[in-house]
Amino acid sequence: MTSSANHPTPEPALRAELAARIDDVLARLDAAAERSDRDGGAITVLLATKTRTPAEISLAVDLLRDRGRRIAVGENRAQEIAKHSDPLLADNGVPRHFIGRLQTNKARDVVAFAELIHSVDRPDIADALERRAGMADLRRDVLVQVNTSGEESKGGFAPTLEAIAPLVERLRASETLRPVGLMTIGANTTDAEAVRSSLHALRALRDQVREQLDAPELTELSMGMSGDLEIAVEEGATIVRVGSAIFGARSA
Repeated sequence: MTSSANHPTPEPALRAELAARIDDVLARLDAAAERSDRDGGAITVLLATKTRTPAEISLAVDLLRDRGRRIAVGENRAQEIAKHSDPLLADNGVPRHFIGRLQTNKARDVVAFAELIHSVDRPDIADALERRAGMADLRRDVLVQVNTSGEESKGGFAPTLEAIAPLVERLRASETLRPVGLMTIGANTTDAEAVRSSLHALRALRDQVREQLDAPELTELSMGMSGDLEIAVEEGATIVRVGSAIFGARSA
């Protein structure tokens, strides 16, 4: 029989790789937080888990917990929700978010899975989520998605009070959905100032909504991903969505 010592489990190597990437991400996050006089530990690191295995996700959660960080997991494909029922993930106590573009026919699955839904980008999605949450006797937190870059490839409302106020007010009156903030995807460009402008716009709009609609409960700003998390933190992100910077490049 071949000794197991000759065929070591891949977990130690995976743990070392993830630990190194996580420490790099946290160093970037903390440096940006310090520059903006913020506490990096108060910012939620949302693990973007598209295509990632339960083993990878579980290890990343453990490593972030070891470092005392606020953690959530975020899925952006409804068809990948099932993997979170794996024994490695099912009862880990980590908040679950949905961060992808949502189809109305997937609202039931998303409501059952996610405590916070980031991508309420049009009224019919709010309708579907509200209906499904009511049928399941659940209450879910939601973010209104805003297209601050103006790119046609992105969903979301125009970045104006007039565009989002009707939905915010409607959600505030809902018995099943609770608006807690705004979400955006930064400008898709290497121009750092254009990225900053698109993220700053979300913070400014959130502040305007809170003041004009007397909505202090809108505290969350979900913005920033692997490539622009420093700018997002400097501009006030409360949730940063990190995938490849922690898990490595996706195979698909």
